[in-house]
Amino acid sequence: MILSLLTYTLVLFLLLNLYFLVAERFGVVDRPNNRSSHDRVVLRGGGIIFPVGITIWFCWSGFQYPWFYTGLMIISLTSFLDDLSGVRFWIRLLVQFTTVALLLYQLEHGTLAAWIWIIALVVATGAINAFNFMDGINGITAGYGLSVLAGLWLLNRIQVPFIGNDLLYATTIALLIFAFYNFRSRARCFAGDVGSVSLAFILVFLLGKLIITTANPVYLMFFYLYGLDTFMTICTRLARHENIFIAHRQHLYQRLANEGRIPHVTVSSGYTLLQFTINLAVITAAYYLSLPGQILVSALILIVLTYIYFRLKRKYLKKLDRMID
Repeated sequence: MILSLLTYTLVLFLLLNLYFLVAERFGVVDRPNNRSSHDRVVLRGGGIIFPVGITIWFCWSGFQYPWFYTGLMIISLTSFLDDLSGVRFWIRLLVQFTTVALLLYQLEHGTLAAWIWIIALVVATGAINAFNFMDGINGITAGYGLSVLAGLWLLNRIQVPFIGNDLLYATTIALLIFAFYNFRSRARCFAGDVGSVSLAFILVFLLGKLIITTANPVYLMFFYLYGLDTFMTICTRLARHENIFIAHRQHLYQRLANEGRIPHVTVSSGYTLLQFTINLAVITAAYYLSLPGQILVSALILIVLTYIYFRLKRKYLKKLDRMID
């Protein structure tokens, strides 16, 4: 097992560096603009390592979870094409709904009621887009992904086995290799849509497997911080009559990194550690408390963090706006 993981790590490392050569040759780069949080040209699409890694795992596992894998490949290819030349919004949305439907079919094979299935389809698609929206500074996608995977691994290891460890290990190794090049002050590469969307698709599948196995929706808290920042930012932009589908720099993490001049790695580390702390609280509650107790703990976390976020938006970020003006 250890030898197989080492071989997998080496192969992925070499393939990502091969991609760097190809990306440099064909100019697959992110150039800074007025909405960017970086000030130099950086290679785009380094997150291609995630679908590549899962492809290796898929063959290694004896073609396990074929519907999930098919959906991942379709959504990854569409996202990579979007990185290269752009894909129309309605096409991307259609692909997302289709591939998430494949993911849900893999998870429950038609056993859920139709209304629950529709809600799950919308929530899962929204979660994937939230991950994509939040991929804006160095290290945040890698760090947040690792915080979620660490929580899932702990649950799988000590509390409720819900999936084979090999998929968790394969995803974690791919994420660590990407983090080596991205979780730094001067990133070697960005994830691109192919990275943020494919990683979100994988994490949604893993979390969905956990929730269906345990019949416990409290584990949605593993995505809470991203969900909070995305939801509150959308509400703010709607209140200002802005087009929410146009790229922007108004997420809290962006404002802290850009106008607040807090280093990217510091902001990303803060999000990572805070989400992992939330995950630990949820896991501990699940171990010691019944479902009503778990819901109460989750509700308290939600109320406290939402209040803190709201206060930051109202006070600290107003000061930043005055500095800009």
